[in-house]
Parts: sequence; structure tokens; C-alpha cells
Amino acid sequence: MTPRHLYVHVPFCARRCSYCDFSIAVRRSPPVDEYLRALRSEIGSLSLARTPELETLYFGGGTPSRLGAHGMAASIDLVRESFSLASGAEVTMEANPEDVTEGAARVWKNSGINRVSLGMQSFDDSVLKWMHRTHTAAQSVEAVEAVRSAGIRNLSVDLIFALPRSLNRSWESDLARAIDLAPEHISLYGLTIESATPLARWQERGAMVPATEDTYAEEFMLADRIATVAGYEHYEVSNFALPGKKSRHNSAYWSGAEYLGIGPSAHSFDGETRRWNVRPYTEWVARLENGRDAIEGSERLTASNRDAEKLYLGLRTSAGLSASGSDLERVREWENAGWARVEDDVVHLTSEGWLRLDSLAAGLTGL
Repeated sequence: MTPRHLYVHVPFCARRCSYCDFSIAVRRSPPVDEYLRALRSEIGSLSLARTPELETLYFGGGTPSRLGAHGMAASIDLVRESFSLASGAEVTMEANPEDVTEGAARVWKNSGINRVSLGMQSFDDSVLKWMHRTHTAAQSVEAVEAVRSAGIRNLSVDLIFALPRSLNRSWESDLARAIDLAPEHISLYGLTIESATPLARWQERGAMVPATEDTYAEEFMLADRIATVAGYEHYEVSNFALPGKKSRHNSAYWSGAEYLGIGPSAHSFDGETRRWNVRPYTEWVARLENGRDAIEGSERLTASNRDAEKLYLGLRTSAGLSASGSDLERVREWENAGWARVEDDVVHLTSEGWLRLDSLAAGLTGL
């Protein structure tokens, strides 16, 4: 592979959030040296045709900021031993607000980080506690100030909507407070209940009643209205950006580009085959320490699979999907319902259409 996009999974977290089913490793003190040794081993095992020049580098998790200022800097240095960064490359790290200080942010910036994604989720402290988040609303504001003071000019924030009504959370207030902080990018995710999470157990014993589909739709549309009025482009189902500030890394996924993933549970795609690493951190480390690769499985996509993914990914972004023939005739029905618009035979779903993304995609030829 000669990938232009690299994802590095950092699994460490201070605590598992109530909704989380990601590949994480809860550690009071993350084993930074052990992690870096395993990461170096995995990079050394890769079959790279040449030294790839990266257009985007993304540290996700887990919580990359748990590595600390110098642990993150060492991670970037390690990647640079085998990869080069293109001029103007987007280098992103995810961070939790409680880990961000001006001093740490300055180290991150000096090491090459030029984009930070903050996992705020809410500005309501009681909601944050319910989510098992380990930060406060005040720390979110302080983190933004620290990132800005360090000179990082590309900031993304995450919020979660469609929470149980019993929490009495004001979604409109959370949106307003996030926009007041003037981030360049906002990601909004509807709460989903995954099996084997605290949230699922709460639901099973009747301690939590999830939001209704109507609440989900109402809050999704409210976010669309408020963010677009504030100057953000709703460019993908869950993502909003100021002009020129779309996530270049995630946009590569949505365009079907090749990408490489390293770290526990990380996925890679070479245009034909998708591969993924073992999920548990301890197994990932053990395999690499014993000279084995970290790959758990793979699947080769058929032409039909690739067409279906292209269709779905096209519909979920503002770039849209080219259509013709019977598909275009079907889409005309969507236009009449207010779910899409067609420009030069390219289908662009509206926000109302994105609420029906799965069913609309399934209705087109080939799915």
C-alpha cells in the first residue's frame, strides 16, 4: 500500500463512558512506552511499497490526549520515521477537555498537530456525570481557550443529542454554547444503545427510557437550523464545518479513498480489501511482542459491494451521488417529498432526507 491517509488508534481512557462500545483500555496511568513499542513493531511489519506521503494523519481512540503532551509528540515522531507528511497535511488528535492545558497544547502544536477534536458531548454537568464523562462543562471552555492560546486554529467539538427525556437536557442551550466558542467544525451524534454497555444494562432493567424517534428527528433538525444560520455547512450527516474546514481525513473515508489504520481494532482499506486488527489492547501488544501481525480478519469487496458503498457514501455527504435511468426516476419522488434535490443528475439529500438515509439508500437499484 501507498496510503495517503493514516489512522492511529490510541485505546486508553480514564473511564468507559456509559454509551461506549469502542476498543478501549481503561488505565489510571497509560503504559505509554509499551504502547509506543508495539506501535513501532506494527509499523515495521507493514508492506509499504515506498515511504508514503500522508495528506492526513488522525489520532483517534480511546483518548489520545491520555498519552500526555510528550507521549503524543513521541507518537508523531514514531510515525514520521516511516511516513512523510505532505505540505499542509491535516494532523488531527482527539482529546478530552480535562487533559488539555495550554502547555500540553503547545507541545502538540510544535510536534505537528494542527487540528484538535474535543469530546465535549454536553455542557450540562449532570448529563456529563450520567454519561460517565470525566470532565465538567467549565473544563470544556478552558480546553478551548488553551487550544486557541497555543495557536491551534482548527478545532472540532463533539456533542451528543437524542438523550433520554428524563435528563431534562436543553439541546438548544448546548448547541448555542458550542457555537459561541466558535469552533471551525462540529460533529453531532445521536445517542445509540449498543449491547454490553452500561446504557444497555440500564435499559434492560428499566432504569432508562431512550429518546423517541420523533425526539431524534426534532433535535437533528434543530441542530441543522441553528448551525447553518451560524454559518456552518451541513456537509455530512453528522458533521458541520465553516468554509474550508471540513474534516479532510473523514472525507477521505466517505470518498472511498485508500487508508491505513494501525493500533488495536484499527481498519485499513486498499481499494479492494478491508482489514482490521485485533480489538483487545493486551492481545494487540502480545501479538506484536511475539513477532506476529495484528490482523484479525479481512474481507475482499465484490464489485457489487463497492457499488453499494459508493451509493451509500455518496448519499450521506453534501457532494451527492450521480444517478441515471430508473434511479433518477425514483429520486424524483424524493424531491417531491422534500427529501432530496437533483442538480445536473447529481442527487443531494436534504436534512429531512438524511433522517431517512438507510431506507432511501436501500430503495435504489443495487442494494
